Amino acid sequence: MSNYVFLIDANKTPMNPIHPSHAKKLLETNKAAIFRRYPFTLIMKRVVENIVAYPLTLKLDPGSKLTGFALVNNRDEVIWGMELQHRGLAISDGLQTRSAVRRGRRSRHTRYRQPRFVNRTREKGWLAPSLRHRVLTTETWVKRLCKFAPISAIVQELVRFDLQQMENPEISGMEYQQGALQGYEIKEYLLNKWDRKCTYCGAENIPLQVEHICPKANGGTNRISNLCLACQKCNQNKGTQDIETFLAQKPDLLKKILSEAKRPLKDAAAVNSTRWSLFNVWKSLGLPVKTGSGGLTKFNRTRLLLPKAHWIDAACVGITGTLKILITKIFTAKSTGHGIRRMCRINKYGFPCTAPKQTFTHVSTGDFVRVQIVKERKNLQSGTYTGRVKTPTNKGCEVVINGFRVGFSTMKGVSRIHCSDGYNYA
Repeated sequence: MSNYVFLIDANKTPMNPIHPSHAKKLLETNKAAIFRRYPFTLIMKRVVENIVAYPLTLKLDPGSKLTGFALVNNRDEVIWGMELQHRGLAISDGLQTRSAVRRGRRSRHTRYRQPRFVNRTREKGWLAPSLRHRVLTTETWVKRLCKFAPISAIVQELVRFDLQQMENPEISGMEYQQGALQGYEIKEYLLNKWDRKCTYCGAENIPLQVEHICPKANGGTNRISNLCLACQKCNQNKGTQDIETFLAQKPDLLKKILSEAKRPLKDAAAVNSTRWSLFNVWKSLGLPVKTGSGGLTKFNRTRLLLPKAHWIDAACVGITGTLKILITKIFTAKSTGHGIRRMCRINKYGFPCTAPKQTFTHVSTGDFVRVQIVKERKNLQSGTYTGRVKTPTNKGCEVVINGFRVGFSTMKGVSRIHCSDGYNYA
């Protein structure tokens, strides 16, 4: 079953999310209309007096590439899930490309933007654009959900990996380190760092053990830079051997492991850099905010025998007793941005090489449309499809449907259902 459907009354006051079958009945009896497609929201055609809504808790699992959302009701039931894909890496690559273009202009002594003074100071709480993007997109969706659902509290995974604690296990005493979650924190960090594979043989989807690169019998420590993951067979074969002896016949693998061992986890660093900014944003909304660690999230998911997914991790954030998943299909959104402000393409010398962009009133790039295909076209059978506009034309548009670009000379049979808002939905 898919997500529950959001419902608001004629005054746009949030009501309890309803089952998809209930939403279908409201549409068939003409008691409600579609207010928004993504996320799917209905609006009642009358004002509902004395709305009684049960409180919903919004749980978040912020990540570097994906952020999980889950709505849990007062009966510990997950009724709505979402995964938001960020574009922080694309922003970082774009900034590097822009820097290279400006550097090339200066070296060629052609038209370029004058360099600014280097004595500027950054404001308190400054984040790089790629990190700031993660905060802003997550904030956008939380505020959007608060308009459509009676959310009464927010629970966020605040600390995913305590890197300083793992580097120096005695920093806060042995009681913290020897707790029930200590193994989950370290194991989860290693699973992300070594891509959930055996370090020595590359085996996947099997039980993995924490292994010391330099054995403790030879003076190795429990520092995170001396730990990796190994299957039972490789762990037993290595035993107390030094890694140089164990991989003497595989010099390339040895070099790779030694270089990867001290490599920091970029995704964990991105999460740790943005966690407090997100926490401060939730506090400004005026809702109660609770937090939990990444180790506690995995502890809850393992105890409840739930599969690995970002939205399920979000549902397991914080103190969780029992949890019942009422949905199987979730809502996914991919951040695509609003394009670029450049009015035309430029060549390597910085001069325009195409005609300026055109603006159209009937449809825009990125809009979601419903199209009616009468006869088979590009392996698409006749029927009704939903796609995203790739290129508008003077009288029609080009739509991407199931990976195929289909052109329509007119807007006959093409109707817009959702305006472009910088996200791609599934």
